[in-house]
This record gives sequence, structure tokens and C-alpha cells, in this order.
Amino acid sequence: MSAEKLVVIGQGYVGLPLAVRAVEAGMEVVGLDVNAERVKRLASGESFVEDIPADRLGRALGSGRYHPSTEYADAEGFDICVITVPTPLRDGVPDLSHVEQAGVGIGPYVRPGCAVVLESTTYPGTTEELLRPLLESASGLTAPGDFHLGYSPERIDPGNPVWRLENTPKVVSGVDAASRDRVDAFYRRLVERTVPVDSTRVAELTKLIENTFRQVNIALINELTMLSHHLDIDVWAAIEAAETKPFGFMPFRPGPGVGGHCLPIDPCYLSWQVKRRLGRQFRFIELANDVNHEMPEHVAQRIMNGLNRAGRAVSGARLLLLGLAYKKNTGDVRDSPAVDVARRLQALGARVRAVEPYVEPHHLPGGVTVVGLTEREVREADAVVVVTDHDCLDYDLVARHARYVFDARNRCHGPTVERL
Repeated sequence: MSAEKLVVIGQGYVGLPLAVRAVEAGMEVVGLDVNAERVKRLASGESFVEDIPADRLGRALGSGRYHPSTEYADAEGFDICVITVPTPLRDGVPDLSHVEQAGVGIGPYVRPGCAVVLESTTYPGTTEELLRPLLESASGLTAPGDFHLGYSPERIDPGNPVWRLENTPKVVSGVDAASRDRVDAFYRRLVERTVPVDSTRVAELTKLIENTFRQVNIALINELTMLSHHLDIDVWAAIEAAETKPFGFMPFRPGPGVGGHCLPIDPCYLSWQVKRRLGRQFRFIELANDVNHEMPEHVAQRIMNGLNRAGRAVSGARLLLLGLAYKKNTGDVRDSPAVDVARRLQALGARVRAVEPYVEPHHLPGGVTVVGLTEREVREADAVVVVTDHDCLDYDLVARHARYVFDARNRCHGPTVERL
């Protein structure tokens, strides 16, 4: 009996871990991606996703059951297809063009009994109202009935050593009970626990709730941090004290803003749909977006003020930024607040250097000199700024030798350190 054939459309931070895990579960996997250079690198065993080290990718390739490709023709005869493509915002409006392209591309290869699952984050109704008509039109089949269709929100947390694809509960759904059961059976081969829900709309909303919860609470703490600074109160100490309460509280930490493909974007999908369908504003989301978007400017202003107190103008100052990724221990700079901070400081005339061990050089912002974290670099900087707190960086070295540190992540301590 031949192995079940899986097609994963999109081989990024979500699709590649899914593809490799399915190979490990014994499936035949085609990893489709429109980026020919990415496919070429994957085929040569080069991984650009921290959660999939090169040796794990090499084993998947060595099995003969993982096939990176740019050609939809390689999807022919598939049993299951999972769509994991980006869903960005364009001028504040959801851009589902990648989902549409995936639906049009895979549609001709949909056959009776197969299953298509959308994982991309989107507004409730996308699976049934957008994706289903594309698949039905291209295939001449219908769902439910001829083929299965479902939605399962991705829950990948890049760089998290504890919660991985395998042990993170997976929400699953379908356009009918048979589709849900087919989707559930597929994911049960890959993860420890599935969480079936009654409809694709519920599953789509689940993802938006998760990230809206984080966005709103981060904004709450960020605004509180800005106010606490003016009130001369140590917000970090207050959060640590509040964290001792064993019920009714969950700690969130302040930072220079939010980034990546989730928090700055996903809640906007929900507020956009609420406004479109109901003609109402989702005020919590809009306020949270305003607060979090303000943070890079607040950080740049605090750095400028700190330099002024030392009698040094920001224009012409040599600044050393630690981290440019949006999240520690990853190389992802999508919508990174650290990059925003760097650009704002450059606009003020600062000479910006950065320590960034994860981000590939071609993704780094222009005009920023990338250096190693050495005692000399720290000593020669007018200010060292902790923006993204990668665990591999030596924060004790920074605290010992820097003349001034602005720490947006609470990693350095000492007389020369100013915390966000």
C-alpha cells in the first residue's frame, strides 16, 4: 500500500515544519512554494526556519518522501492538501491573493475523496465563502459531498523550545461532519492532541481571538509602561509582584512594539470584518494597534533623552542595537519593531550598528552595519540598545562595559542601564 500523499502549499515558518513532520509520520509530501530560490535551497538541504535544523531537513530529503517544488502539476493524485500561505494587510485591508492563487492552482487536482485544509490566518467565512468556490469551479466537484474541506489555524511559535507543532493542541474543523473527521484524522497522525470544533467559522475566529488577546494585553502593558516612566515607578518590579498572584492574572511584558505576521495583522482581520459586516468599530483592537504602533517612537525618544542627559546629541552618535528580529531566537524581521527603531534613530542622524546572529544579511535594513558583540564594540558605542533579546547574547558583557544602556527587554542590570 502506497503512502498517503500530502501537498503543503507554502514552505515558510508554518508550512515547512508541517511538511517535515508529515514525512516523519510516513507520508509522501510535496512542498509547494512560488519562491524558486527557496525551493532550490530546500532541495539542497538548506533550512531557513529555526525550528527545522538542517539535519532534520536532511533526513526528510534522505527518506525520498519530501519533494520541494514550484510546480502545481506535482500535486496530482494528492490525498490531502494544506494551504499555509501568507495573508498580509494592504492599506489596512486583508489581502487574500495568496489564498486565492493557491485555490486556483490546486483546484484542477482536487479529486473525489481528497481533503483540502486552510491554515492561513483570516477572517471568519474565508474557507466557505472564498476558498470553496475556487476549488469547486476549478475541479467541477462540490464540498461537502465530493471532497472534504476544512480549516485548522496554525499555532506555530518560532523559536519556542517547549511548544512545538507536535505537542501544541490543534484546532480542527470542516464544512460538514465528514470533512471535520477527515481533517481530524490527518492531524492526529502529526500532533498529540486535536480539538475539533463545529464549524470552520468557529476555527477561524479561534485564531483571531488568540492573537487579539495578546495584542490587547501587550498594548495595556505598553501604555502602562509609558505612564509609569513619567510617574517614576518601576513597572517591571510591579509586574513581577503581580505575577505572584496564583489566580486571575497572566503576566505580559512591555517591549518596543509588536511584529511578525500575527500580532500587527491578525486582529485587524477581525476589526475589518466587524466594520464591513456590522458597520461598527472594534475599539479595543484599534486602540491596541495605536498604542503598540507608538512604541518604536517612544523607544527612540527615550534613547535620545538618555543621550542628552549625558551631554551627547543623537545626531552623529554611535549606537549599538542588540537584535533586529521581531522575536528573540528567530531570524524573522517581518514588521519588526526593532527595525522601526533602527530607522527612526537613523533618521535622527545616528550611526547605527547592530548585533544580529539570526537574520540573513539580505533581510537587514539598509545603512545598518552588522557587527559581533565584543567588548570593543560595546565600549565604543555612545549607547547600547537592547531591542530583541536573543538568549545567545552576553548581557553581562554589555552591563559591564557600556557607558549607557537602554534596555527595552529587562535583560541588563547596573548603574548605566535604563529600562523601558
